[in-house]
Amino acid sequence: MTLVRDKLFIGGRWVAPVGSGSIDVIDPSDASVYARIPEGAPPDAEAAIAAAQAAFDAWSRTPPAERAACIERIAAGFEARRDDLAAAIAHEVGMPLKLAARVQVGGPLASWKHYAKLAREFAWEERVGHSLIVREPIGVVGAITPWNFPLNQITLKVAPALAAGCTVVLKPSEVAPINAFILAEIIEAAGLPAGVFNLVSGYGPVVGEVLASDPRVDMVSFTGSTRAGRRVAELAAGTVKRVALELGGKSASVVLDDADLAAAVKGTVSNCLLNSGQTCSAHTRLLVPRAKLAEAAQLAAAAASAFKVGPAFADDSRLGPLVSEVQRERVIGYIRRGIAEGAQLACGGPDATPAGDGFFVAPTVLVVEDRKSTVAQEEIFGPVLVILPHDGDEDAIALANDSIYGLGGGVWAGSDEHALAVARRIRTGQIDINGAPWNPRAPFGGYRQSGLGRENGVYGLEEFLEYKAIQLPPTA
Repeated sequence: MTLVRDKLFIGGRWVAPVGSGSIDVIDPSDASVYARIPEGAPPDAEAAIAAAQAAFDAWSRTPPAERAACIERIAAGFEARRDDLAAAIAHEVGMPLKLAARVQVGGPLASWKHYAKLAREFAWEERVGHSLIVREPIGVVGAITPWNFPLNQITLKVAPALAAGCTVVLKPSEVAPINAFILAEIIEAAGLPAGVFNLVSGYGPVVGEVLASDPRVDMVSFTGSTRAGRRVAELAAGTVKRVALELGGKSASVVLDDADLAAAVKGTVSNCLLNSGQTCSAHTRLLVPRAKLAEAAQLAAAAASAFKVGPAFADDSRLGPLVSEVQRERVIGYIRRGIAEGAQLACGGPDATPAGDGFFVAPTVLVVEDRKSTVAQEEIFGPVLVILPHDGDEDAIALANDSIYGLGGGVWAGSDEHALAVARRIRTGQIDINGAPWNPRAPFGGYRQSGLGRENGVYGLEEFLEYKAIQLPPTA
């Protein structure tokens, strides 16, 4: 049966939207209608902004320890409903259920707990000479979030904003919104004051544009495509509000001549294919020494072909579908264009479509000589790895930096010292050394057209704070 949500969460209550429109949420594993949500309109967004503005003064003055206690209750409710959240994301996004439970739910749960702890421990004030430096919440935050890691991106905006003392209006992706509705139920049950958190579903050009342009919104935090991020920044500039943007990427995994090639290729393929390649920081360019290009292609093809593609709820699925038919056709179009521009197909390809009614694309490896080709430069956002040859460390660094993006990346070398020396020269927000694991407390964000600002840890909390300098009379 189709799951129906017909109300928005505004001012501490579930309320009917002003219009009667609805949006179907499609399960990408079988193309069925999984759920239906309200199509919010500008007046709905405006009502949510008004509620957040009315709640801000009291919430901002709530002691940090009380805010922390509220966030702890949210984390407890989150943990109690983790199975519901994992199932919703498996239905919406298509990530295999076991992986969704660990990655799409486990990570955000840890972040809610972390921000409760930070709210208690953060240095909200300090003395600098005869000045008292105070960190204060920026105000009303408009949060616009994507579909690929929906709950994680919601959490990395809403949890630190609440910890900072901000109030929030959330516009989740209309493609993967049910997890946000469950979170709103958790927040309601946790007893946050009315208006502190508000949820308005709908389309970005309608609801999102209100959040970005309304003068009552003090900050807009957006995760999504670079194209949409430009629009958000353009609208926000009209009221000079703060903007945080986490956008696209074309991250390079750089394999140096003294690296363990087999380990580097295996690690890069696993990183590239996470969430069926629908990860902004995925290592989608594998840069290898020219003399090892053929061997690297064989290793990558073998590793990619080992990923079992299937529906999210099949026990043996390791790679789920793409999120929509539009996304599937977009990715296949990129693969066809890459081949037309001279790429060699090592495995997968546009005609290797797995069986089923869902939006599946076979993991694909392309070997590319032309560094300026479309697939070498543009973000594909699918299970596609592009392998390019380099001619030594200096050439590899130049090739890694030959991008409008700068979000993630990796360096593989025979020693950590060698890898670190190269990593320091690659212009990107995060970079892994010899397969080092993800650190959820380290800042996450990008250079250039990958965005503005940082998420995760204390760095994510600081995005939602202002500095105030109070000059005190000098003591005698």
